[in-house]
Amino acid sequence: MVWDWTADSLRALEAFLAERGVTSGPLTTRAIGDGHSNLTYLVSDGTRQVVVRRPPPPPVPPGAHDMLREARLIAALDGSDVPVAQVLATSDAGEVLDVGFYVMSYVAGPVVTTTTPDALATPEDRRAIGLALVDTLAALHQVDWRAAGLGEMGRPEGFNARHLRRMGRLVADEEGRPPAEFADVDAWLAASIPPESGAAIIHNDYRLGNVILGAAPPGRITAVLDWELATIGDPLFDLGYFLASYPVPGEPLTPTQELGVAVLEEGYPTRGELAERYAAVTGADLSNLGWYTTLALWKLAVLYEYGRRRAIEGVGDEYYRDQALVESFLVAARTSAGLVPTSIMTDSAPLSWVHEAGTDR
Repeated sequence: MVWDWTADSLRALEAFLAERGVTSGPLTTRAIGDGHSNLTYLVSDGTRQVVVRRPPPPPVPPGAHDMLREARLIAALDGSDVPVAQVLATSDAGEVLDVGFYVMSYVAGPVVTTTTPDALATPEDRRAIGLALVDTLAALHQVDWRAAGLGEMGRPEGFNARHLRRMGRLVADEEGRPPAEFADVDAWLAASIPPESGAAIIHNDYRLGNVILGAAPPGRITAVLDWELATIGDPLFDLGYFLASYPVPGEPLTPTQELGVAVLEEGYPTRGELAERYAAVTGADLSNLGWYTTLALWKLAVLYEYGRRRAIEGVGDEYYRDQALVESFLVAARTSAGLVPTSIMTDSAPLSWVHEAGTDR
């Protein structure tokens, strides 16, 4: 379903921001991002630019798209080693719109997906970007979330088993059975759930396309975006997701990897190098990393299948209707778990990056 500002809602936003000294006068808005989740708008009064984040139009799943929760987490990270935009204002549902939203500062710079900008395209800058990505993830996982006031943000104890159960229920039948095409990966994950490696703020969608880069060398990150799924949980899930979304030459691309194919250019670190860097910075034991990577791929398959069903019912984003999107994640999950014959694996050896990092599933 498409949503955009009406004359009335824009006037209400103008008054709301003017009262708080954020902007002054008539506003223009422009949608930014892919629009498949929360909606993001660049808002300008002709002098200052800010960003407004709001949920998609209803219906939305219960508990999803909590804008004020997202704003609270970003505000808690302000001043940490994790670069974020500044939260400027928040609005409860019914105050301006029929949904809650928040306003944050505009951070200029490229968001890279398919191609690195020319200004950052030297192999040295590409490598710096890749290392900055994993260093920022490591920094996030080392934030003292209790001291930051986020003690009630999640339940880290039992995160792995609970996450597996909760996500599985999105696509299970009335008797709790997974769809047939999910069953092998589902069983593999359930049979080998590791104890939590620790407790940290986890982004839950950390990848190249969810950061803003500095526009000029050296390659660096100026803001991390899209915190809507963030919680307190096992930091190795975040690492597994990040690496699972990081393309490898010669391997089929999943939809999330298609949003980061710039890393196939010369200079970007390999998955193995990124895992090694993370372990060196955090001291994490990566012996179970393959399980977390498989969980991330399986979770993406679940979310895309859930989205596909909603699209078929006419209440979701049509982007998710394609069954092939779901299958691409399941194929990658089976490969990660070793559930496919080695004869159909690519020459790049899908699990080699785990072993490169000195780990073993």
